[in-house]
Amino acid sequence: MVSRFSGYYNSVQLVDGLHCYVWQGRGNNCNSCLFTNVLRGERPHVLVDPGHVTNEFSEPCFDYLVKAMGKDGFKVDDIGLIINTHTHPDHCEANEKIVEKSGAWVTLSGEEDEFRNTLGKKFYSMFRMKMPEFTPLFYLEEGGLNLGAMDKVQLQVFLAPGHSPGSVCLYWPKEKILITGDVVFYGSIGRTDFPSGSLSQLKQSIDRLSQLDVECLVPGHSTELGSIVKGKKNVERNFQAVKLFV
Repeated sequence: MVSRFSGYYNSVQLVDGLHCYVWQGRGNNCNSCLFTNVLRGERPHVLVDPGHVTNEFSEPCFDYLVKAMGKDGFKVDDIGLIINTHTHPDHCEANEKIVEKSGAWVTLSGEEDEFRNTLGKKFYSMFRMKMPEFTPLFYLEEGGLNLGAMDKVQLQVFLAPGHSPGSVCLYWPKEKILITGDVVFYGSIGRTDFPSGSLSQLKQSIDRLSQLDVECLVPGHSTELGSIVKGKKNVERNFQAVKLFV
């Protein structure tokens, strides 16, 4: 696992073929994960949660992500697929920018897309915020998601409602890596006071995820305790700790 600070992001190479860009700015923005060189064709990269374009502190989050990726030798123009763990703007606002640059496809769960187009749109309009506009190529469902030629990366998709109605988490069994979005953080959990949030559903989601064999937990945001949880024992302790919140 290699870490390198790059402006407003800390770039962490978790394993060969997977980089995590951990947000380091003052304002709100999510961590992003990049599966590199997995898809067929000229756009081989897969990005999980591209984040904000610009946040509440006017930090140009997307421009910083482009620069951080560039320092690792990757271009936004080469992203072929965007996976959204959920559709809160701090995770998916930059979808449109990437689609404009690369023509990337977008995917998320059907439950989350329904939320985005109904209650989510109404909720954010109250704060004069616009829900991101994009057209999913397909919907994520519980089960396997194989990426690339010869199924180079074989992921497991877990529907994990609670923070939002259609949140998903991505598990890479081969590398024992779990990408949790805003379901589980380092020592904390995602909030449930937004529309369609549910503490009871979040508890059930966390209970399921805690049964997985995980050696690296990658959350959607950092907390005061930290960001990426490394090591099987530390991941187990983190699940034990976050269960106290639910």
